Amino acid sequence: MTERPPVLSVRGLSVRFLMPGGRRVAAVTDAHFDVAPGECLALIGESGCGKSVLASALLGLLPANARTAGQARLGDLDLLTADERTLARTVRGRRIGLVPQSPAAHLTPVRTIRSQLEETVAELTGVRGRTALRAADQQAAARAEFPAGHLDRYPHELSGGLAQRAATALALVGDAPLLLADEPTTGLDRDLVDRTVDELRRHVDTDGDRGLLMITHDLAAAERIADRVAVMYAGRIVELADATAFFGTPGPRHPYSRGLLEALPDRAFTPIPGLPPELGDLPDGCAFAARCPRATGACTALPPFTGSVACHHPAPADRAAATEDIRA
Repeated sequence: MTERPPVLSVRGLSVRFLMPGGRRVAAVTDAHFDVAPGECLALIGESGCGKSVLASALLGLLPANARTAGQARLGDLDLLTADERTLARTVRGRRIGLVPQSPAAHLTPVRTIRSQLEETVAELTGVRGRTALRAADQQAAARAEFPAGHLDRYPHELSGGLAQRAATALALVGDAPLLLADEPTTGLDRDLVDRTVDELRRHVDTDGDRGLLMITHDLAAAERIADRVAVMYAGRIVELADATAFFGTPGPRHPYSRGLLEALPDRAFTPIPGLPPELGDLPDGCAFAARCPRATGACTALPPFTGSVACHHPAPADRAAATEDIRA
């Protein structure tokens, strides 16, 4: 998308959880991707595939039994080796804005939304004075479609959708170079989904220097704002594609990616058979083989990520061949 350095560059990111008895859970394996200035990358996949673990690794929010490998560079800073002081004082909120998956767990329960917004505005923007802060917190709330009449309420007085919008407002305050949105449309109706992702997109488009990594189950939201799509399955990114081609023609190349789209109500409405494997008990070969209509003996070996896809039997990359492949 650009010759400028990426906002975020991830190379070989892996996360393992050390469990009792010596067992290891392979939550993320060898993730490679960039987020370019002015780009939205949507990371999609079924629940439990490792998407949110990847996000937590970037922010240094993994539990004590987690072990990471690889690199995740935000400018000249490797997020995986940065100490907690650096992450707390210079990264979270300032260089990475987070829209959390569970806003109720991130909002301070004993303080109103207004007080939390005002504190964040003062800390990240330097605005001071009661009148200036009042105007700034109302502006921040409006960006996320949070109603001004609810600013003096406590988190427990909000619906799930309102809590999500409050968390989004807090994430946008610092105008961080990278916005990390983990399921930012949870609990929102369709109209609010569209308005929320449009605001996230505006954050990226304001000056063309910011990036957005959006983790989502909502493929309609991803299609609305993403420039590229990364598909994760069983802790591994199995496809990285241009969003227009992914959602349109020729469509995804990985059988799992195709299955996700075919499960949508406005498409074939056909679910993918079976269940994903446990991340603590992954097969040696392709993790999707047991659910895949294309699987052969070759799939007992782990497929390398070649071009844009990790699959022994991907759909053709060109439009005409892909059309014939679908018909077959």
